[in-house]
Amino acid sequence: MLTCLLQNLLLVSLNQLSYFVQRNQENQSAEVTFILLGFSEYPGLQVPLFLLFLTIYTVTVLGNLGMIVIIKIKPKLHTPMYFFLSNLSFVDFWYSTVVTLKLLENLVVEDRTISFTGCIMQFFFACIFVVTETFMLVVMAYDRFVAVCNPLLYTVVMSQKLCSLLVAAPYLWGTVCSLTLTYFLLELSFIGKNIINNFVCEHAAIISVSCSDPYVSQETILVSATFNEISSLLIILTSYVFIFITVRKVPSTEGRHKAFSTCASHLTAITIFHGTILFLYCVPNSKSSWLMVKVASVFYTVVMPMLNPLIYSFRNKDVKETLRKSISTKLLCH
Repeated sequence: MLTCLLQNLLLVSLNQLSYFVQRNQENQSAEVTFILLGFSEYPGLQVPLFLLFLTIYTVTVLGNLGMIVIIKIKPKLHTPMYFFLSNLSFVDFWYSTVVTLKLLENLVVEDRTISFTGCIMQFFFACIFVVTETFMLVVMAYDRFVAVCNPLLYTVVMSQKLCSLLVAAPYLWGTVCSLTLTYFLLELSFIGKNIINNFVCEHAAIISVSCSDPYVSQETILVSATFNEISSLLIILTSYVFIFITVRKVPSTEGRHKAFSTCASHLTAITIFHGTILFLYCVPNSKSSWLMVKVASVFYTVVMPMLNPLIYSFRNKDVKETLRKSISTKLLCH
C-alpha cells in the first residue's frame, strides 16, 4: 500500500515537473546550460577525489541497501523502529545517487556541462530527499519517545496504519516543498551557458546566475528551510526532553543505560545531520568561503548518507547480531 502511494506520488510529481520545465523552456530566449565547476580548481586532486567519492558511494550503496535487505528478511526486525530505519536508508540511497553520480562524472570528464532540465531535475529530487530525511528523523524521534515513555502501550500506539502514515507524511511534504521551490525557480530567466561554482545544482548557485529578480524564489526557500529546520528540531528536542525526564525516573542504572542506548544511534544521526545544516546556514556568502561551502556540502550530501547505516549498525545490537549470523551462515554454506 505504501509502495503504491509513493509510486503514484512520484508519477504525479514528475508529470507536474515536466509541465513546469516545458513551459519554462518555451520562455527562455536561448538554449540554457549550466557548467558545474566542482573541484576543477584542483586539477591534481581529480583522480584522488574520484577514488575517494567512488569508495564513499560504494559503501553508501552497500550499507543502505544491505540495511533494507536485512530488515526485510529478518522477522525479528519487523518492528516500527526498523521500518522507519529502512525508509531512512531508502532515502539516503537515492539522495546520494542523485548527487554523487554527477559528481563522479565531472571528476573524470573535461566537459562539466549539465542541461537546464538535468540541473532542475537534480535540484528537484535532491530537495525531495533532504526534506524527507529531515522529517523521517522527526518520526524516528517520536518512535523513541513512545518506546521509552509508554513502553507498555508501544505496540498499540505504533500500529501498522500509523507507521505507514508517519512514513508517507515526510515523502508527501518533501514533494510539496520541492515542487513549490522548483516552480519559483522555473519562473526565473536564464540565458546561454551559466557557471555554477559548486558540484551540485543547489538553489543559491542556480539563482545567482539568473537574469531576473530572484527575490520571490529566495524568500520562498528561506521561509521553507526555516520552517522545516525549526519545526523538526522543536519536535525532536521536545521528544528527547520527555525521554530524558522519563529515564531520570528509572531507579536502576542498568535500566537508564538501556533506555539511553536505544536512542544513542538516533541522537548521533540527528547531531551530524542538523549540525551540518546549521553550519551551512552560518557560512557567509563570499568568494573566500566557497571552498568551505563545497566541503560542507560534500559532507552533507555525500558522506552523511554513508554514515547513517554505519551509525545504526555499529550501535545496534539487533542489527549487528543479524549481520553476524548472516555472514556466518554464508561462510558455513561456502
